[in-house]
Amino acid sequence: MLNKLKQIQTALDYKNSGNFGDFAILKSDILGAKVSPQVADKLQDVVGYHPKIDLDKLITYPEATFGREYAEHMKRNNLQPLNISPELEEVARRNVFALRYVVTHDIFHVLLGFDTSYAGEIGVLAFAAAQNYSTSLKISFWFAKLLYPIIAPRQVKAIVENQRKGQELAKKAKFLLGYRFEEHWDKALTKVREDLGLPQIQLFK
Repeated sequence: MLNKLKQIQTALDYKNSGNFGDFAILKSDILGAKVSPQVADKLQDVVGYHPKIDLDKLITYPEATFGREYAEHMKRNNLQPLNISPELEEVARRNVFALRYVVTHDIFHVLLGFDTSYAGEIGVLAFAAAQNYSTSLKISFWFAKLLYPIIAPRQVKAIVENQRKGQELAKKAKFLLGYRFEEHWDKALTKVREDLGLPQIQLFK
């Protein structure tokens, strides 16, 4: 119990210091985010893989490249990449699911064409749950289906529609969580989507 409280305090310290990537991965780790052995096998290529994402560099990439589209999405929504500090390397290697889901969440928004509203978030969550990343994500999706229409009643129609879209995209796409997105910033976004089995979708702007 004392160890768990210490972990929670450490996570809150990171959050208060502005290290949101560190906070996010510690939170997932504390909550016991786990994957099945089958999913873990698909993540072997990204164990400990978390190169720092530099938005100022990516925004200089040519228009329509994956990196440029991602950087514009982040800046437009006042978001920062959830980079992981070297101090948390042991956690990153031990819980590769938490690592990659934290680091790539906003990348999923860009690839799948979902905005950052409640309707957009449930689209990403529906996709992740349908790709069977973890039981915890399926539980989160179930709660989101109940809560989001109450929290955002004006988005009910879009929430329902994006649930369907996310699940359909998950059936078509390759296993995204094990992909090294950061090695393809210079490619056209259309090419990255094509390589991953995703249709060409207009990103919400």
